[in-house]
Amino acid sequence: MSGAAERVRVVVRKEFREYRRKRSILGTTILLPLVFLGVPVGELLSLSNSAPPSAVRALAHSAQLMMLLVPVLLPATIAAYAVVGERDQGTLEPVLTTPVTGRELIIGKAIAAILPAVVLSYFIGAAFGIVVRLQGNSDVISIVWDPAQVVAQILFAPLLAAWATWVGMAISARSSDVRVAQQLSSLGSLPMLALTSLFSFGVLTPTVPLAIVFAVALFVIDSFAWRVVAMMFDRERLISRYDG
Repeated sequence: MSGAAERVRVVVRKEFREYRRKRSILGTTILLPLVFLGVPVGELLSLSNSAPPSAVRALAHSAQLMMLLVPVLLPATIAAYAVVGERDQGTLEPVLTTPVTGRELIIGKAIAAILPAVVLSYFIGAAFGIVVRLQGNSDVISIVWDPAQVVAQILFAPLLAAWATWVGMAISARSSDVRVAQQLSSLGSLPMLALTSLFSFGVLTPTVPLAIVFAVALFVIDSFAWRVVAMMFDRERLISRYDG
């Protein structure tokens, strides 16, 4: 393993250790699967055989949107700690004076924020899909298991998580309060979710090529956001801000 990769791995491990000590992050990680899986499953199982097709479709589409809330809200909460959380704990300056470069620090923190969100998102999506299959409502199955929707869920989750992470880090680098950073990070991540909801709710006819086009657009936006955050994580600027 190269020196850079090893330093990134050390940052990731450090971040995971920190998560275990933060109640807000642990609470969010536990509650999100319960809420975003339990609510749509409960509504699905409560459907009567006489439910109108419009209500069935609305339920299926809203459930798919909820699957995409996880990779938006969880990374936003975690990334909000990236700088301001370290500053509050008095660990920012020691971290910045280690051999870890600014980009290695960003990558390590980003992986630690994105990975749990994507894993949870895929788990919730797969669990909901299985319940839909077992429940047997043909209208819901046709929507949830539509190839274009499945591809979209798979592609959008990591890309939305990356966007939420970059937004959270950028806000964290400019904030002085963790709670404010979390709130602003969540709000700043939602516009991208609104864009993908056009696909989830069928406003745009869902097809696999269209899902890929959306994914490519999200990747380009994420790449630009990464560059912005990399510039903001200038070591000397952050240390001087810490001292100030």
